[in-house]
Amino acid sequence: MNNKGKILLVDDEINTLKVLSAILKKNGYDVHVSRTAEEAIDRTPKLNPDALITDYKLPGMSGAELLEALKQKGSQMPVIMLTAYGTIEKAVDAMKKGAFNYLTKPVNHDELLTVAREAVEKSRLMHENVSLKEQLKERHSFKNIIGKSPQMQDIFALIKTVSKSSSNVLITGESGTGKELVARAIHYESLRSECPFIPIDCAALPEELLESELFGHEKGSFTGAYEQKTGQIELANKGTVFLDEIGELSPNIQKKFLRFLQEREILRVGGKARIKVDVRIIAATNRDLESDVKKGSFREDLYYRLNVVTINIPPLIERREDVPLLVHNFLNKFNKANNKAIIGIDSDAMKAFMEYDWPGNVRELENAIERATVLCPTDTITLKYLPKAIRRMYSEDNHKVEVFDLMETERRLLLKAFEKTSWNQTKSAEILGISRKQLRTKMKHHGLLPE
Repeated sequence: MNNKGKILLVDDEINTLKVLSAILKKNGYDVHVSRTAEEAIDRTPKLNPDALITDYKLPGMSGAELLEALKQKGSQMPVIMLTAYGTIEKAVDAMKKGAFNYLTKPVNHDELLTVAREAVEKSRLMHENVSLKEQLKERHSFKNIIGKSPQMQDIFALIKTVSKSSSNVLITGESGTGKELVARAIHYESLRSECPFIPIDCAALPEELLESELFGHEKGSFTGAYEQKTGQIELANKGTVFLDEIGELSPNIQKKFLRFLQEREILRVGGKARIKVDVRIIAATNRDLESDVKKGSFREDLYYRLNVVTINIPPLIERREDVPLLVHNFLNKFNKANNKAIIGIDSDAMKAFMEYDWPGNVRELENAIERATVLCPTDTITLKYLPKAIRRMYSEDNHKVEVFDLMETERRLLLKAFEKTSWNQTKSAEILGISRKQLRTKMKHHGLLPE
């Protein structure tokens, strides 16, 4: 079978069916025919054609009624109308009701092939878009946020609940815990999933640029505003705006954003007309906003507007049981990305992962696995390929130093390094992954500097 596309021809004239079928088949199309609209409706679900070409005048249901029936069944398949010169106005009317195009009889062969090609291309593009949206939705689904710990299971349940509403959500947690991933999961599980999800980093832009980015601006409203700009909030209409690092908003932007939340209207910089916008706001911060409110650096009224539902993501150190799952998930990801076939991680490397405190949280763990996957030449990742910060917690024979408390651990590490280097400070600093100046500070702190 050819691969140019599948077309269903509908006409009660046998000669027309023969001629058009021959032209399309000769040019690589898979062609099926029906003599009535009713037959075409019955056959469409099984055939699943890329496009349908139908005569406007048919016995029983007309071509226009066939189009309407397919639309009512949810079909988005392009439909091309065949019509005589005397009924062109009816074909034009059918196009207003959703027909893809029309051809007049007798059909010009080149026009037929051109319109057929365009219809099949449109059909395939629609299928690809649907497929991509489903993949995107699945990719960010809360079901794919990795975690078996009780804390993460509670978060999964909360995501499922809040996704059904349009209430504002405030996501809190340390940097690297996955706040944007949770925000995307909420969006793609919600009724707004077919509409835009637009992330904005509030800490990345100065105040004057951030205001324009959020609300847009009119041409000539400030130096450099050479044309009108639509703001991100307006672009996200019917969808979701994710404001990362919301605590970094300046007092002026806080005031304007609060007004937007109250009135659900935006005013472009330099503009006079207020624009109604329907968006859901999901904000995130690694700051203690309650403390900022008490200090007066963050508006109390804005805080309560944003904090309708709070989701707090715990740091990785508080859910160590999730580490093995995350390790293997990232290993699969980077195996595919780097065309590797690493099958696992040895026990000492996994112990190092389990005992490390992960100040950078899940993001740091992901980076560590990516690094190890790229560097490891064998099918098993060992301590050798882990970052220094994780590796230095282990002795040369790959066993972790016994930990009593933080101070004792640091002292033991210093002494081990000095033992290996005969108290050479430069080499000891290199082993520990710190500068010589930092090493001398730690030596002084632990009483190890020579008189």
